Amino acid sequence: MSLSKKMLRDIKINKTQFISIFLMAFLGIFAFCGVCGEYYGLEQTSSDFYSETNLADGWIYNTTITDDALDEINNFTTDSEKQLVVQSVGNFSNDPDITLHFVEDNEISKFYVSEGEDFNLSDDSGVWLDKRFADAQNLTVGDNISFDFNGISIEKEIKGIGYSPEYVYEASPTSIIPDFKDIGFAYMSHKAFPTDIQYNVLLVKFNDTPDDFKQSLDDSVEYLSFTKRDDHVSVAQFNEEMAQHKMIGNVFPIVFILVTFLTLLTTMTRIIAHQRTQIGVLKAVGYKNRTIIFHFMSYGFWLVLAGAVLGLILGPMIIPDLFYPTMTARYSLPEWNPGFDISFVVVAALMVISSLAVSYFAARNISKENPANTMRPKSPNISSSGFMEKSRLWDKLSFNLRWNYRDAKRNKFRALMAIVGVMGCVALLVSAFGMGDSMDNLKTWEYDDISHFESKLIIDSGASLADIDSVTDEVNGSQIMEQAIEIKAQGNEETAMLLVLNDTDLISQTDKNENPINLSDTDISLSQKMAESLDVGVGDTIKWHIIGSDDWITCKVTNIHGEPLSQGIILSADKLNDLDLDFTPTSIITSEKVDDDYDSIKSVSSIDEMVDAWDKMTSSVMMMVSILIFFAVLLAIVVLYNLGILSFTEIEREIATLKVLGFKTGDLRKLLLTQNLVFTAIGFILGIPLGFYLMTLMMDAAGESLYYIPSLTLGNIALSAVITFTVSIVVNLLFSGKIKNQNMVEALKDVE
Repeated sequence: MSLSKKMLRDIKINKTQFISIFLMAFLGIFAFCGVCGEYYGLEQTSSDFYSETNLADGWIYNTTITDDALDEINNFTTDSEKQLVVQSVGNFSNDPDITLHFVEDNEISKFYVSEGEDFNLSDDSGVWLDKRFADAQNLTVGDNISFDFNGISIEKEIKGIGYSPEYVYEASPTSIIPDFKDIGFAYMSHKAFPTDIQYNVLLVKFNDTPDDFKQSLDDSVEYLSFTKRDDHVSVAQFNEEMAQHKMIGNVFPIVFILVTFLTLLTTMTRIIAHQRTQIGVLKAVGYKNRTIIFHFMSYGFWLVLAGAVLGLILGPMIIPDLFYPTMTARYSLPEWNPGFDISFVVVAALMVISSLAVSYFAARNISKENPANTMRPKSPNISSSGFMEKSRLWDKLSFNLRWNYRDAKRNKFRALMAIVGVMGCVALLVSAFGMGDSMDNLKTWEYDDISHFESKLIIDSGASLADIDSVTDEVNGSQIMEQAIEIKAQGNEETAMLLVLNDTDLISQTDKNENPINLSDTDISLSQKMAESLDVGVGDTIKWHIIGSDDWITCKVTNIHGEPLSQGIILSADKLNDLDLDFTPTSIITSEKVDDDYDSIKSVSSIDEMVDAWDKMTSSVMMMVSILIFFAVLLAIVVLYNLGILSFTEIEREIATLKVLGFKTGDLRKLLLTQNLVFTAIGFILGIPLGFYLMTLMMDAAGESLYYIPSLTLGNIALSAVITFTVSIVVNLLFSGKIKNQNMVEALKDVE
């Protein structure tokens, strides 16, 4: 009981240092579990959704899925299901694009009902509608909806509303952020199709690897294209989002934990070392070494345990909810829940065990001494004269610098921990600001350096060439063609985009370093990131085809260009014709602001709307960056203040001696500030390359469609420096005030 009272009294007396221990444990676990909980929530929720709806392993596309082809394919699949997938226009004022699925069995990639009746294969009058589209159009169960496709018009009653695993992300033709009033999907029974149905998509499940399955497919039947699960637009986009969050969740919190642990190690060692006289008294009055060790182990144990448990609970509860509002603007899942992983408990347990280990070894070393020696102050560290002291430069240094040099030399571990702590905080700041700079640079690259148009008009699929030419002339625009393609090279296969330009300067090209380049009418240019994925360069041969066509084109790459948002091939309309392919315009770009409506134009997007969509798309990552900057600054405050207090405690007698010798309070504050600034400067310099490395790791995990160039600007470094040195100076001023109020008798009486 008496030792428990002593522990509570010691905590009260040294509350600042013990509060910092609690905060470091809490912040480290809170950040780790919160950020990783957001990622694991995405992973677990999507995995459960995919599993519950039995998402297909692959999709085989053809004009018609024949029974003979199905028999061949079923020889190397575990399950398959035919669907007819067609593009329709909904009967609304904005003519939304609605993808219709006429389902044979609803056993693979099943429709997930959130409202209304379960999906019914026997129902030929009902439709099960996309919830995001239904909400945007204010539709409910029981309403009627009409669809027009291929010259056919059908009207159905909405029997259910829900989600599909194939549409977690819905690609919009006009924006990277889907507008759910303009796009949607619907599922119906095959019996709802008004005429004899001919299926054009086969959903498959298989046990082989996707490459082995595709090889078997190539050897068995003719088909237009095959898409494996990881290459499906929705799955790939959501996986890329999760990959970015995972990398940030893996890098930032781990650095956070390491800095926290190192500072905790220093703090616990110094606190126990400061109690050596009390340890001697306890030994003298009969307490056993084991009892004393357990007593001091409890100091850090209870505080670190409380901080770790609180962080373990609050992290996954608070941080993920900060991201979900921005995530739900782009992605559609039935529910959004933070995730949990056993690693959270493991890291928290390691933090607690580490505090016990640090306390044990610190108390054990002191308890080995006999009571008489333990009750005496520990002999100060002896520092012999080294090369620096013997050099001519030494005599030219001020007393301030010489004193701080020798103090750091005597207390190498404390100096190292201060530098490492600052280095970790700077690395977090530099990488976080660098990610923000890279995002802004990517936006500038795409929408200022490459895109010079004011408006982009999406051409309606039913528009005639005469109508398209008429609109093009009226808006003084240029026609372009954008199509999804598949590319093969060096045994690699990727899904990409084809951009065909028609003699326009409204879209320009750059190299990978953002320098302008000119492509001739005969060039076939491959984007830098796609070239890296395919392992090809200028002069290498690639094969590609437009998805939906079985005409494969073999050609040589004549140029490599840099493209931040869309990876694939760029060529001219003349070159496309040389390859025996027709130039079919899909959009019109113009330098004019277009507000008029045209029958042949599906929709119009301005460059400002595209930039706004980009900002919305990156808002979740920027939110994560902002949160981590906040925690990095908070950690820097705790680390620097804690180390400052410990430093002052260790040199308290030296400070008192200097005051006796006539040094003024201002001189002594300058003495401590100099040491703090030197350690901060060393940590800052070392933290810059570490921060750039962390940023590069996260940029490399951006996915296949985005091409980032890690950006380390002078502004980034300057802002990190301002934050770091401001925190260092303010913290130093806070604890250096103790110099003025120092109890001289108390500080010097240890020498009795």
